[in-house]
Amino acid sequence: MRSEKHKKKKRKWTSVLLVLFVLVGGIAGYSYFQYKQGINQSNKKINQDNENGVTEQVYTFNGKKDQYGATNILLLGSDTRGEKDARADTIMIAHYNEDKGTYKLTSIMRDSYVDIPGHGSHKINQAFRLGGPELMRKTIKENFDIDLQYFTIVDFEGFVQLIDEAFPNGVEINVEKKMEEMIGVTLEPGLQRLNGEEMLGFVRFRQDAVGDFGRVKRQQQALQAIGDQLSGIQTLPKLPKLIGVVTPYVNTNMNTGDILFMAKDFFSKDRGVVETFRIPVQDSYKDTRITGEGLVLEIDLEQNKEAFHQFMTQ
Repeated sequence: MRSEKHKKKKRKWTSVLLVLFVLVGGIAGYSYFQYKQGINQSNKKINQDNENGVTEQVYTFNGKKDQYGATNILLLGSDTRGEKDARADTIMIAHYNEDKGTYKLTSIMRDSYVDIPGHGSHKINQAFRLGGPELMRKTIKENFDIDLQYFTIVDFEGFVQLIDEAFPNGVEINVEKKMEEMIGVTLEPGLQRLNGEEMLGFVRFRQDAVGDFGRVKRQQQALQAIGDQLSGIQTLPKLPKLIGVVTPYVNTNMNTGDILFMAKDFFSKDRGVVETFRIPVQDSYKDTRITGEGLVLEIDLEQNKEAFHQFMTQ
């Protein structure tokens, strides 16, 4: 009798495990299908680029976690895919602390005048042109004493495709003024929903009195809005396809598992506020004209380094 009960219990657990195995396998298969579907969707849009011989650059990157245990991802935005001598139009660092469950975002003004190892003093965005993401990593380490573990170079067209896939009705954001010069679209002021091309115009606009400072502020505003509006359990099933859509436009040393691991927590409804930071900080720089460089931001390195580390450890 006892043996019969034991057999029934064993059969029950076997059935449960089998169901779980089938369920997990089904989810994995569906996720992979969605991921590949996203890749194929974007590849169709960039076939013309491939026919013109544009190939992805292969980079080395000797990164590691920082001294505070955080994973830092160098985010570089560029207009060109795989072309040499391209400068980084956008320079950001995404900070993820797994132990604290926190996400932070730092923007570095591209005209910040710093020492680039082996090349002397230049605007920081020159580091990418001179030596790719590895030289940018070394430049940030030398000037601000922060290690970077990963890099991600995003072509702006990938940003457009990601927005249109994730937000069929657009991203809700407040446009503070009319914007149209040199962005390819015309944006009227007010709270509204912007599609991918319009969002790209919003984050690239700099033809006003505050120039690049306003552009960096809008970039952070846009990323926060995108993160907030994607957050929640309903986003998780979309992640594989979204990652697939953006993958052909991204050059990175992160594998898909790394991205999914960080993204699932970022898009969780319990994520909390994403804190932002900007280099240079207020009252730590002056506009200076340098021969061969034009107008640069001459920054107080020690003041910015101290403020940066304080932000990282808060």
